[in-house]
Amino acid sequence: MAGRVRRQEIQLWPQDNGRLSNLCGQFDEHLKSLEECLGVHIRNRGHRFWIAGSHDEIVLARRALEGLYRLTEHETLDASRVNTYLGATVAEVLPGACTQEERCDALHGQVSGIQPVRPMTTTQADYLAAIQCHDVVFGEGPAGTGKTFLAVAAAVTALQLDQVERIVLARPAVEAGEHLGFLPGDLAQKVDPYLRPLFDALTQTLGAQRLARLLEQGLIEVAPLAFMRGRTLSRSFVILDEAQNTTIEQMKMFLTRLGQHSKAVVAGDVSQVDLLPRVPSGLSHALSILEGIGGVAVIRFGKQDVRRHALVQRILTAYEHAKGSEREAETRSRYTEGCVQQREEQA
Repeated sequence: MAGRVRRQEIQLWPQDNGRLSNLCGQFDEHLKSLEECLGVHIRNRGHRFWIAGSHDEIVLARRALEGLYRLTEHETLDASRVNTYLGATVAEVLPGACTQEERCDALHGQVSGIQPVRPMTTTQADYLAAIQCHDVVFGEGPAGTGKTFLAVAAAVTALQLDQVERIVLARPAVEAGEHLGFLPGDLAQKVDPYLRPLFDALTQTLGAQRLARLLEQGLIEVAPLAFMRGRTLSRSFVILDEAQNTTIEQMKMFLTRLGQHSKAVVAGDVSQVDLLPRVPSGLSHALSILEGIGGVAVIRFGKQDVRRHALVQRILTAYEHAKGSEREAETRSRYTEGCVQQREEQA
């Protein structure tokens, strides 16, 4: 907790036990999210709350509590809504932080011709808020939803604001259904095709010249996942892209690289696994065992979040319908075979 620890008491009005329960969440989960995000300690007895932290943290926590309590008059809060609200509050109020426009200026510096990075869907806003408030965030969903690009933008912002000392981006070197054979050149040239999407996101965010300078200074590192083994990444913003193509062992290795004052964002699409048959995806496994753990957030994107060519959404819908039709045809076929077998046995 930064600065001298203080303690402040606040009272929420009007007193309404239903709204109070809505604010706190089941087992006080919303208060715990607020503590984790803002770095304070919160205790309450009914509508009386005690906040412990630095002066600036208390001011921010009080604003968040009072704002969330106002929301309870008209809506039922859930984890996603709380995280979105906290992310917006932190972005605008924290000392040393900045407004949305200032964050875009900090993100893009003096580079011209780059569009400001802002969430375009509710899920994208939830994703950015989760990155702000959690140490480990999983973004799962189809291509084109902004999982990697928004994570890179958040990482660059954190670097600009001196919240981290470097950005580390990793990707498993797995061929997407094709056998590329022998790749000529040195190691950098061999792995470049696998890392190109990350370079594209960085170039779009920073511009080619600024990216080159940051890479040369060692402030941004882009590497295959295998290069993560044995390392401890402190004061770093670490992004794992195409995480569906990690094995369970690789995912465990990556997540356990996290050091002090670091964040990790894991992005992938479990419907696009390129691993060998019968090799389970590390992303699917991690989602099944880590969702709900304190400090970990899971944001799931859908085809409605796709922000590529408008046709991409229709293509995804067509594939979903085709998959459903295949399952239905398979079910009918099995039913027919069962009926025929039953008649043969009766005959």
